[in-house]
Amino acid sequence: MRVWIGLCVLGTTLLGAVPAQAQEAEALRKELEDMRKQFEAMKDGYEKAINKLSERIQAIESRPQPSPNVAVPSPAPAAPAPPAQPAVSQAAPGGAPSLLDLAKPREPFSLYQQRGSGQLLFDMGVTGDFVGNLTQNNVQKATGGTFAGLENLFFPREIELSLFGQIDPYARAEVRFEAGEENRGDITVSLAEANLSLMTLPFGTQAKLGLMRNRFGLTNPIHEHDLPFIDRPNVLVRFFGEDGLVESGAEFTWVPPLPFFLELLAGVFNGNNEVAFGSDSLKYPLVTGRARTFFDFEEWGALQLGASVASGYTADRLRNTIVGTDAKYKYKPDGWQHALLTLAGEALYEIRNVNVTGPDANGDGVPDDPASPHTLHRFGAWAYGELQPFRFGPLSLWSLGFRYDWTEYPQNPGHEWAVSPYLSFMPSEFLRFRLGYKHTARSNRDGINLNGGSARDVDELLLQATFILGAHPAHPF
Repeated sequence: MRVWIGLCVLGTTLLGAVPAQAQEAEALRKELEDMRKQFEAMKDGYEKAINKLSERIQAIESRPQPSPNVAVPSPAPAAPAPPAQPAVSQAAPGGAPSLLDLAKPREPFSLYQQRGSGQLLFDMGVTGDFVGNLTQNNVQKATGGTFAGLENLFFPREIELSLFGQIDPYARAEVRFEAGEENRGDITVSLAEANLSLMTLPFGTQAKLGLMRNRFGLTNPIHEHDLPFIDRPNVLVRFFGEDGLVESGAEFTWVPPLPFFLELLAGVFNGNNEVAFGSDSLKYPLVTGRARTFFDFEEWGALQLGASVASGYTADRLRNTIVGTDAKYKYKPDGWQHALLTLAGEALYEIRNVNVTGPDANGDGVPDDPASPHTLHRFGAWAYGELQPFRFGPLSLWSLGFRYDWTEYPQNPGHEWAVSPYLSFMPSEFLRFRLGYKHTARSNRDGINLNGGSARDVDELLLQATFILGAHPAHPF
């Protein structure tokens, strides 16, 4: 009896397993079918995406190609090369572009079209630059330090609000307001720059109109917080003043279609720089020019060469011409975030006409001889080098620099020279600290003996702290 009961139980179990296995197999078949459908759907999606990309590539390739004689500069390994210019013209069917093709406006930039709805068409940024110095008491009395009137003080040198961006596909603009302490306890706010750039003019030209830092030499276009050292070179301060060459007018640039990069610039301005010119009238305009070229040595770095000229009239309606030449080299090995080595320098030569009067021999307050024109020839130069020897780790945030200055005085007899070693620490691209020392020696003919003090030999300990908040334009090479 027990045997029969066991056989019945076993049979019942086997009969129940058959439908269970059948159900499991059916479920697996259904899952396999669903996976097959999903795969087919993904396959169709990828095929559609591939077809769209192929159509876009064909559309781009079918466009007329730029003229083969239009030169496009190679990017430098040390820093971004000068901005590539949009196509100057479209190639004519016969080969070289015609004069009519060259006269047509170039293709507009696409940045404007990439803005989303509701987005601002310009960027905003705030920079802060603070400087402190320690020097001798006699230098403070004579106000003969690097920052005249601000000796032995920590002060905001430049707080800048920047608004810049594309107006439309054809133009861009920038507006900059600056605030800083120019005299002890005296904070001033001023309009530093406000200009319009037309990017797509005929014949491959561009125009910049308004108030701007003139593109004279290496450092004049750069604001204080972006300088590669703490203060401006002495020759630029002596020849152009503490603020540099900042003028209202127009600049025009052209990159000719050559097998190498060459940028040509010409400008016309009011000439209101009181130190170098001072005519402040388009009847006696300040005319500027600059030529710049660029060489890419691939793994051996990159070199930029330039020459500048500024010629205008002083307040006495006498001609003053300043010419300059500059060079900058950067070596950045592969994989380095910053340049391992940077070398740069600039030399300026001034030809200035002045009125010279004779001595007052009889003491009646009237010169014995009337004013007569005289030509002064003045020279000045500076050079610097910066080394960042570490690629990774905390030490890669540090760099060492050294600058040498030598310059004659524009109108008075005499000269001065200075040496400035400094140490930089950059925790990020938006924060930087510098500690420097500057020794300045002036000739015994400079006449700096004021307020009971003397500034013939000046020793200064300088500290700089700089931050960037928000957007900031790309740094030049």
